[in-house]
Amino acid sequence: MRVRKGSARRRAKKRLFKEARGNFGGRSKLLRTVKETVVRSRVFAYRDRRVRKREMRALWITRLNAACRERGIAYSAFIYGIRAAGIELNRKTLSELAIFNPQVFDEIVEVAKSAAASSSAA
Repeated sequence: MRVRKGSARRRAKKRLFKEARGNFGGRSKLLRTVKETVVRSRVFAYRDRRVRKREMRALWITRLNAACRERGIAYSAFIYGIRAAGIELNRKTLSELAIFNPQVFDEIVEVAKSAAASSSAA
């Protein structure tokens, strides 16, 4: 007697169709197309988890640049200054400080300015 896949195949297909739900037309109705769609979506998801990190860092840098320029210092000089001052805050934290707690960010900018000036003079 030959072995048929039966319930295992149905479960596998159900899993695929569930993952492809919400796609247009055959991409959510036809098995072969659903397989392609699911594989592609997983590839994009894997790739874009890494892309998201890049984009977020770029956003933080843009925000910091704008906040620094409002306070009369360039982004690169600001980063140099906080490194020279020994402030170990990452760009995400600095960006959130600039938005939600501008007084603290002003103090950090002043420290960075003085550290950059003293470090470049030495």
